[in-house]
Amino acid sequence: MLDIHLSLMLLVAVVFLVLLTLLNNWLYQPLLEFMESRDRSIRQDLENVSSNSSEIDELKAKTEAVIAQAKNEAAAMRAKTIEDSKLLATSKIEAKKEELEEKYRSFLEELKTEETQLKSELLSQMPLFKESLKAKFSQI
Repeated sequence: MLDIHLSLMLLVAVVFLVLLTLLNNWLYQPLLEFMESRDRSIRQDLENVSSNSSEIDELKAKTEAVIAQAKNEAAAMRAKTIEDSKLLATSKIEAKKEELEEKYRSFLEELKTEETQLKSELLSQMPLFKESLKAKFSQI
């Protein structure tokens, strides 16, 4: 029924061992090397990402420092500009006040001269007023 041939069994064992050796050399070893290299590559990428993230954090801190410094400079410039504007406005107001005071003084001087002229005119015409008043009183 079932005949076992020793030579055939040895041949199958040899073919099986040769097949295992060939598969190991041609398929399994390259596949394992590929998987190990992929794992190394992934580890390297993770290390690069962590170093990049630390660099990103450093750069972010630097940019925040630069932005804070720029904001401080802008605030200082704004304060200086406001102070300069206030000084300029104050000086213009003082100049205008002096100009108006000078105009007011000249107006008062003109008013005094007009007053003295009016007084002199009235005094010069006083006898005429007295005579006209006497004439009116005499009519009454």
